[in-house]
Amino acid sequence: MPAIRPSRETDIAAIAAIYTHYVLHSTCTFEIEPPSPADMAARRTEVLSRNLPWLVIEEAGQVLGYAYCNWFKPRPAYRYSAENSIYLAPGSEGRGLGRLLLAELAAQAEAVGVRKLIAVIGDSGNAASVGLHRKLGFEPVGTVRSCGWKFDRWLDIVLMEKTLGDGDRSAPRAQ
Repeated sequence: MPAIRPSRETDIAAIAAIYTHYVLHSTCTFEIEPPSPADMAARRTEVLSRNLPWLVIEEAGQVLGYAYCNWFKPRPAYRYSAENSIYLAPGSEGRGLGRLLLAELAAQAEAVGVRKLIAVIGDSGNAASVGLHRKLGFEPVGTVRSCGWKFDRWLDIVLMEKTLGDGDRSAPRAQ
């Protein structure tokens, strides 16, 4: 049975390997060069320093995927709006792991005061990611056409959003 838990420093190699696959073989991320494990560790440290969740889903001691959220933009006014990222290990798709992981990420993000989760989905043809986000209550808010260049072609991004908690109906609690 897969289990979701907070990521650990010891997960970095697995996280970096999963992400490397997508950087090299997919248009779901617009990165061109895979970040090193040290780079991934630094990204994780930044997320955790903002009291935001970085989760993994594992089974039998093997990391099958990870998800995290970080401020949508670096300026402090965005601290209640977070962009989510989710990646599953190749071969782990189609088992409902993404749904479990993204649902838990949303719950933990809400618990720490995030009011808006924003998905910036690489490649408008990425039906799996768009479908996953839609199933979890994200709504499309737009497509930015031809804003990325990877694998010798122009790529769109799809923007989707999910309101958490009170959304904009009340002031956020101080962080």
